[in-house]
Amino acid sequence: MRALLPNSLKEAMAMITAEPSPPTPMAGATDLLVHWPVLGAARDRTYLDLSALRELRTIRWDNGRLTLGAMTTYWDVVRDDRIGKEFPLLVAAARQVGAIQIQARGTWAGNIANASPAADGVPVLMAYDATAELISPDGKTSEVALDRFYSGYKQMAMRKDQLITAIHLPRRAHSFGVFEKVGARRAQTITKVGVAAAHSDAGWRIVVNSVAPTIRRCRTLERFLDAGGSGKPAHRPDDLVPLLAPDISPIDDIRSTAAYRRTVLARLIYHHLRGRTPAIV
Repeated sequence: MRALLPNSLKEAMAMITAEPSPPTPMAGATDLLVHWPVLGAARDRTYLDLSALRELRTIRWDNGRLTLGAMTTYWDVVRDDRIGKEFPLLVAAARQVGAIQIQARGTWAGNIANASPAADGVPVLMAYDATAELISPDGKTSEVALDRFYSGYKQMAMRKDQLITAIHLPRRAHSFGVFEKVGARRAQTITKVGVAAAHSDAGWRIVVNSVAPTIRRCRTLERFLDAGGSGKPAHRPDDLVPLLAPDISPIDDIRSTAAYRRTVLARLIYHHLRGRTPAIV
């Protein structure tokens, strides 16, 4: 393993430019180290350690939005009372990411870039309509809506020579929000099926994990909820299954089965939304 240790964002971008091929960014390294024994050739890569970039570990409230610097940790969010009041789902998800040691090192941007379909941080960010800010070696920045960020398993709208510098969340009054994670035990477990749901003047957001190659918004179900059920409300969890089907594709794996995931996801959503919208009664 070869590690580059920049002390500033400017230095980090210069290192990316100087390398024959872009190095792999590394933030909290919580996922990297877990898989280290089985990484094989990936252990010989050049890694760009971003841990010294304090300029990216910031929390700002401006322009009607909350901005989390890319090195903001889960624990930074848990400790922030203002975030807990305005964006409670962030705190709920942060407390589900491993143990406190992981929460203190793991970063929200790292959770995005790791691109796991079982990620716990990404669903709540997506439910809040977050965007990822990217910087290129020429210093230009751009923003990508998180619900458009993933095109397939581990495939992102981000070049290898770009870095995530911040995550932006619009400040809205939410009338409802829930995050629920189902795993093999109550803590320190990988998600079998999970859902983040939120409602604001922008409409419903239903985001699911571990039921597709990427974190997904369930847009068909969202349209159904926004329309109040169009006169045909759901009366039982099974009524939600065909509304979820266009946006999910669960599989059988070591942690669960596709049938279990479909059934539990429909029941979770029905249980939490029943009576909160005319679409689910």
